Amino acid sequence: MSEEKGRLLKIKILRYDPKVKGSIPEVKTYRVKEAPGMTLFIVLNEIREKQEPSLQYDFVCRAGICGSCGMIINGRPSLACRTSTKSLPVEIRLTPLPVFELIGDLSVNTGKWMRRMSERLETWVHDKEKEIDFSKIEEKMDPDKAEEIYELDRCVECGCCVAGCGTIRMKEDFVGAVGLNKIARFEVDPRDNRTHDDFYELIGDENGVFGCMSLMGCEDVCPKDLPLQHKIAYIRRKLVALKNK
Repeated sequence: MSEEKGRLLKIKILRYDPKVKGSIPEVKTYRVKEAPGMTLFIVLNEIREKQEPSLQYDFVCRAGICGSCGMIINGRPSLACRTSTKSLPVEIRLTPLPVFELIGDLSVNTGKWMRRMSERLETWVHDKEKEIDFSKIEEKMDPDKAEEIYELDRCVECGCCVAGCGTIRMKEDFVGAVGLNKIARFEVDPRDNRTHDDFYELIGDENGVFGCMSLMGCEDVCPKDLPLQHKIAYIRRKLVALKNK
């Protein structure tokens, strides 16, 4: 019984290095023999090892945890390490995530955007204004509350929701679903001493929760399947109620 022959994949990658003077964007095609269990992460490694050593893309964990390998795969934001080639046609088009600063080829600086957003929204636990005694064991938390926080903490800041957001293309300062998800996370955290008024000051405008047009692009492309639109709607209702008091 002869072994089934794998497909010959045609990988079309948008190549461009803004650091190289005179470089212009171009689409280059690479051919890779498909293997069982192959992911796009494996494909890119094979291309860089055997065909194009200068190819730029990002990866760390290879398990959908770090969020580094986000890119546009056949027009849809996703993670290369979690995308199986068998789920795609023979011709695969790869481009870098939009919105973020381009480093080169498929590599973008999501960290710069995420840090700016995090500093703007102060995405850390605001404890009581006193010195924290780390020698004491942290107080127990209600399991249901801990599970709710954990669910929101599964965001890996891959940038897919930002790339899939139509609102952010029109409003450069829009915090995006990733930012609103972080606010939802701290809003339910009993260790954070901020009030609803404080959260309203951070996101209660057109660049925050009231700017979202509910196009659902963020939730559609989230590799962690986070209930982003549900949380955005929840925050919006709370802040509307606060405003109408």
